[in-house]
Amino acid sequence: MQQQGKSSGSEMEVTWEDQQNINTFSRFNNRLHELVDEIKFAKEKCDNLEDAGNELILADEEMVRFQIGEVFAHVPKDEVETRIEEMKEATIKSLEKLEQEKESLVLQMAELKKVLYAKFKDSINLEED
Repeated sequence: MQQQGKSSGSEMEVTWEDQQNINTFSRFNNRLHELVDEIKFAKEKCDNLEDAGNELILADEEMVRFQIGEVFAHVPKDEVETRIEEMKEATIKSLEKLEQEKESLVLQMAELKKVLYAKFKDSINLEED
């Protein structure tokens, strides 16, 4: 709060456009954190599917238990191999989309940082702690 007679040189007027840029940066930052979590989950899922495929190669039985929803069903080994490969391909495609979205967000955030730091200099902090 400003006192009468004293003016602070570090206070700047925040325009509607500036506020929109700050809000957009905040939304992008939140989405970036979500993407990081989603990418981590997708990588773990891909690793798990890879491990399942390797275990399946070592299995001696022709019928194996495969989880469908919350139920395990006896399914022929060849069909399970096919399903695992399809699931792995879908996960890899999803992971690629997430990585692309992350790259796009990082670029957009960098542009917003330039604009906001150019106007507000040290009065605004857009960096992670």
